[in-house]
This record gives sequence, C-alpha cells and structure tokens, in this order.
Amino acid sequence: MPTLKPKIPGIYPDHIVPTPEPELLTGVPVFFGEAEADLKEPKKLTLLTQFDQYFSQVKGYLRDAVKGFFENGGSLCYVIALANNTLDVLQRGLEASEVLENADLVCAPDIMLASEAEIIQMQRAVLEHCDRMGDRFAILDSLQINQDTEIDLLNHQRQELKSNNGALYAPWLIIENRKEDDPIPPCGHIAGIYASSDRTVGVHGAPANISLEGVLDLSLALTPVRQEQLNPKNESGINCIRSFRGRGIRVWGVRTLSSLAEWQYINVRRLFLTFGRWANQNLADTVFEPNASPLWVRLQRDLSVYCESLWQQGALQGAVAQEAFYVKCDKETNPRENREMGRLVAEVGLAPAIPGEFIQLLLVQSSSGISVT
Repeated sequence: MPTLKPKIPGIYPDHIVPTPEPELLTGVPVFFGEAEADLKEPKKLTLLTQFDQYFSQVKGYLRDAVKGFFENGGSLCYVIALANNTLDVLQRGLEASEVLENADLVCAPDIMLASEAEIIQMQRAVLEHCDRMGDRFAILDSLQINQDTEIDLLNHQRQELKSNNGALYAPWLIIENRKEDDPIPPCGHIAGIYASSDRTVGVHGAPANISLEGVLDLSLALTPVRQEQLNPKNESGINCIRSFRGRGIRVWGVRTLSSLAEWQYINVRRLFLTFGRWANQNLADTVFEPNASPLWVRLQRDLSVYCESLWQQGALQGAVAQEAFYVKCDKETNPRENREMGRLVAEVGLAPAIPGEFIQLLLVQSSSGISVT
C-alpha cells in the first residue's frame, strides 16, 4: 500500500463540489374535473395512459384537457377528481391541492358544464385560490359561443373576472373523436403550450404565437376586429386562438385578467410568481436566524445571484446587470421597529423584458415563512 507523503507547507486547492439547488419546476398544472377514483387525493401523471388507470366515469372535458396538455408538450401534471361539478366540491378540491408544491398552474375545464352564473362563480373561486396561494396561475376558459355576434357575452365574462393571476382563452377547440358541434374548452391545450414554452425558453417567454397540436378546427373564427374588441387597450383581455392560412392554429394573445399595467402580460406575472416560489424554496432556512447584518449580507448576495441568472437568461432587460435589477437588504429596509416585530424585509426591483421601468417587490420574512408582495 503506498504511503501518503506529507504536504509541504503552503496553499493548496481544495475542490469542493457545491450541493445543487433542488430543481424548481414550472408549467405543472393541477386539473380539476368530474371523475371517479379509488382514492380522493391528487394523482401525479407523466403519461396520458396513467389517467385511464386512475380514473373512471369521466363525465365532462377532463380527459380531453389532460390529453391536450400532453399533446402540446406537457410532461407532468396532477389531477384531482371531483364528485360533482358544484362550487362547494370545487373549493374542497382546491384546498386539497394546496399540498402540491410543484404545481404552478390551475385548470378546471368541467366548470364549463355549469350555467353561466355558476361558471363565473366557480372561476372566481379558482382565481381567489391562486391569489391566496401566491404562486399559482389560472388558465380559464371562455364561455362557449358559436357566432361572432355573441362577443359581448365574452366581454361580460372578462369584466366579471379580475385577477393578476389568471388568463382567459377563446374560442373552444374541435378535436378528433368529437363532433363539430361538440367542441372542448382550450385550457388543457394551453397548459401544454405553457409547459413547452417554459422548457424551451423559460418562464419569462411569452406562451403565444405557438401552434396547437391535436386540434382540427375552432368553434368560431375570430377576426382581427373581434380580437381588438376582446383586448381593449389598458384593460384586461381575452387571449384569442386563431387559425392562420399556412401557419396553423395558434395562440394569439398573452394578456392576463389584471387591470394593472405592470401585470397585464402573462409571462411577466409568471416570472414574478416564480421568483416568489424560488425565494420560498431556497431562503426558507433563513427564518428564525438573527435579524442582523450577517443575514442581510447573505440575503442580498443570494438574491443578487439569482437575479443575475435571470438577466443572463434574457428574462430581464438592460445592457448591464445594474440596469436589469437591484437588491436592497440593510438597516434601512430593516429598521428597529421591524426587527422587534420579527420581520425581515428585502427590497428587489426587476426590469422584465418588456418596455417599462422596474417593478418592485418586497420579500418579507417572519415566523410564518417568506412572503413576496
């Protein structure tokens, strides 16, 4: 056995392999719909065939939505079976989904089986769930219309739904094995587009101008004039799905249901939601640490490194990093009164890759965890 020679005194490199951060998944929807399952708990799916193994007596659009998700580039989703299509049952399902840390999208296609008033009520419940969770985005379906003279009905629906954390899509889709007069809501196919865009570009990429797979036609052909009516300037909008000669059927919109200018783009809003998810996942160990200078320095460093990685990916605009973001965590953001209350505040400004100035958010650490506002 060879003997180890003692080292000569001096400085030697010591190679330490850093522990990789756990992967932060995006583009992972949780689907809600009427079905029967052996266990009333979320089911994780990576293949459509698993849906048929877990669920039976599927009454509405649930299976078609999940199929559309996988056809359009989705790789992981969760499904929660609902006993019936009522507000109370949906709310219990939404509450059950809160244990799913990976899920960042919400789809509930079977809502569209209800009456118009019930649809609005249940879609509001989905949006309230996403607002409360603070890390999820809802993909909602428009009401089913067959004539462009019914556009006012969609605008009424849009005006009834207000949230930074949701988007509305129209019209419905005609797919194989369904008659032309029996289209399906588009949320599942759109969720697949989100997942595919996240994987190829990043969560900051706009999930639009992408062709839909598994779609034969649309229930209604929307013209540019009708699209303008559904997307009024400086208001929330409905994202149109349109058919273009030689280019196929494409998602032709990237607007949220927010009336606030800074949150009117889906990719911008999802970028900030993902930022909050990253902070909760990677900074949770700082809770209960002494609220003093060493912790401030660490948070400023870690947040700056993450923000710079976003800038390098193209998520933030700016020729240099200083134009793309700023991070502030010091005595000024954490005065004595905050520290005595057990609160730590880090201020972060990001310049997302759209025309505009910094959008500011605050990371507030307390005994209940880290919140982002």
